[in-house]
Amino acid sequence: MRFNTTPARALCLLIAVLGTSPLLAAPRVEVPQGGVGRWSGEGTESCGMDGRTWSAIEETCYYPVDLQRRPGTVEIARWRDGGSIETGWLVIQEKGFELQEIEIDDKFVHLSGENLARLYREQGEIKPLFRRRGGEARFTLPLAAPLNPPVPEGRFFGLHRTFNGEPKNDHTGIDYAVGMGNPVKAVADGTVLLTGDHFFAGQSVFVYHGDGLVSMYFHLSEITVEAGQEVAQGDAVGKVGSTGRSTGPHLHLGFRWRGARVDPNLLLQDPAGLPSVAE
Repeated sequence: MRFNTTPARALCLLIAVLGTSPLLAAPRVEVPQGGVGRWSGEGTESCGMDGRTWSAIEETCYYPVDLQRRPGTVEIARWRDGGSIETGWLVIQEKGFELQEIEIDDKFVHLSGENLARLYREQGEIKPLFRRRGGEARFTLPLAAPLNPPVPEGRFFGLHRTFNGEPKNDHTGIDYAVGMGNPVKAVADGTVLLTGDHFFAGQSVFVYHGDGLVSMYFHLSEITVEAGQEVAQGDAVGKVGSTGRSTGPHLHLGFRWRGARVDPNLLLQDPAGLPSVAE
């Protein structure tokens, strides 16, 4: 479906129309929880979903879906040259994740009052980072690998986890089984938002890449950047370790893209492999 109007007015019209009338003939793409949908085409300038708009990346719209977003149908849009708007559906599919059982120091399962207070303080610093939306994308897909080649497989995204037999939060990143001290690298140009030694994440680094994309590097043995520092793709941000809630040396890599927790593997691979709206 197409309208010729300005992007701002078109978005208001889109919300009004789609809120009352299903567009059964509109283009559609099916995306699992924790996935990313794609809508590409010549002249694509901007994109819309959930009442928000953002700039396209190399004439492509990307629609990240949070790991725990409920299955259902969401309206999406894109604008091409001249202000022409096209609308479609993004169908969120449930994805079954396996169970991972972990044995660990009990202090990470039954938190003392002191550790609980520390956790709340840290969450107060970290959670606002994921609400960032401003700035043009300082990246294209695929992103660069966070480790020197050969890079092992990143595993365990979305797993339901128990610690010492008790259910805890799902795993929202991927883990790389690599040895202590290996250099960890920024996946794209960006600004370091926060570094610190956190209760669960251990020594960790958060980098903002524009367009609402935050990358996270956890359980480091050493941090080699500081908050406010500009980094280029491939710059070292730290070294692999086993700090925080960890059972051995590894890198935990996580992404928040416009607030959505998505599988990092998807952004490290050729974007042509992402679920796409058919032209």
